[in-house]
Amino acid sequence: MTGPEIPTYALPAWVRALRPWQWVKNLLLIVPLVLAHRVFEPALALRAVVAIAAFSLVASAGYVLNDLRDADADRLHPRKRFRPFASGELSAGAGRVLAAVSAAGGVALAAALLPKPFLVALLSYFAASLTYSAVLKAIPLLDVLGLAGLYTLRLFAGGLAVDVPVSTWLFAFSMFLFLSLAVVKRYSELTLVHDRDGSEAPGRGYRTQDRRVLGPIGIASGFLAVLVLALYVTGEDVRALYRRPEMLLLICPPLLYWIARLWLLAGRGELHDDPVLFTLRDPASWAVGAVAAAVLVVSV
Repeated sequence: MTGPEIPTYALPAWVRALRPWQWVKNLLLIVPLVLAHRVFEPALALRAVVAIAAFSLVASAGYVLNDLRDADADRLHPRKRFRPFASGELSAGAGRVLAAVSAAGGVALAAALLPKPFLVALLSYFAASLTYSAVLKAIPLLDVLGLAGLYTLRLFAGGLAVDVPVSTWLFAFSMFLFLSLAVVKRYSELTLVHDRDGSEAPGRGYRTQDRRVLGPIGIASGFLAVLVLALYVTGEDVRALYRRPEMLLLICPPLLYWIARLWLLAGRGELHDDPVLFTLRDPASWAVGAVAAAVLVVSV
């Protein structure tokens, strides 16, 4: 594939630099509210929406700063070379202003409307994302652990925004699942490098032969997430929230299928190097999500 990274040709360069399509990741902030069965409480739902907006603005600032740092390496990538800074559509000065405005907007929104613990979590996320871009991204294995941690931090922040505790089960599930997704992202990038007759991924610290190690790590991590889910739904705690908790086990087979399918496609070189974007466009992923949602409704 040699086309643009995403089908957003008509969007202004500054909008593409903010990567609004990545904001879907911040829907994780509403998960604690959904799992606590309090999503229909208007005041809490509004706080969750504000938290998502604040997180999205701060995350976009991180994306801009990351792209500024990676501009030289992105120019060598068949899709990332179309990013605004790599292609020269936006200057570095404009990028720094854009990042500052986006970050300030998110922090101001959180400070004005949300609890202080959420603001601390938001600032921690921003610091962690900058650390990832500046340091961890170039260190093999620590990079994928860092990505998984950033996803999990979203769940923690979502709980703080609405004052709903996040269970250790959810933390364990998310760390294993998002580690699998982070590893499959790296695996796909290395497959692309291999297909271009390269031996190393620029700025990543990986070699193409590392796929033989990354594959088992990612697959095992994904299946461990399903195991954590199975153990959770058979425990005593879940009975306080669900009338038919045993029905939740029906989520496990489609989730196993989804994880296995991602890795099958990655092994074939057919997976976009961002599994989140791939999932948004993939009918099979939507079907798995619909099945999981239906099971949750029936269980409640």
